[in-house]
Amino acid sequence: MSAHTSSLAPVQRGVALISSLLLLVIITILALSMFRSFGTQEKIAGNLREKDRALHAATSAQQYGEWWLTQGSNAAIGAVACAGTLNANLGQGQICNQTPSQAGYTVTRPETWAAQIQYVPPTMGVSGVAGPNSDPPYFGPPAFYVTDLGVAGDGAGEAYQIDAYGYGSTAGTVAVVESTYEVAQGVVNRGGL
Repeated sequence: MSAHTSSLAPVQRGVALISSLLLLVIITILALSMFRSFGTQEKIAGNLREKDRALHAATSAQQYGEWWLTQGSNAAIGAVACAGTLNANLGQGQICNQTPSQAGYTVTRPETWAAQIQYVPPTMGVSGVAGPNSDPPYFGPPAFYVTDLGVAGDGAGEAYQIDAYGYGSTAGTVAVVESTYEVAQGVVNRGGL
């Protein structure tokens, strides 16, 4: 008997190798794009955080301005042509006879307001001084501007416009808020504000 070998084994041409290399390239591209999107999402989250910090700083200044109007005889001191920067933390304040836009200030650049009242909440870190819990400092102190608008629409008191702004940790992140506030005669602050 003779041994006869048959060549029935399949011919391999590297199709499995090429397929697995293509699959590896596709998975690598997907992984790289996923890592890149994580960096973008972190930037978006950081920008949203700074926007919220600026808005909270502006709102704090605005609420302090509203509270300031109800203290003592602040609303009775009358409106003046405002000039200069005052410090609310030192008990300073003023009521202006022009709105910021009437005084030539632009809402988009509140840092150029020549007349303003700066207010730094007790736990806020500004200008290189970190806040509590090692929070990053704010770029600058928030400030507000109070305008006497005259007699309120209901005739029961005086109407005031309060414009305020606050920063995040950079000069490019700033928020501006505005409210109209009425102080009626005979109003007494019983500590609720």
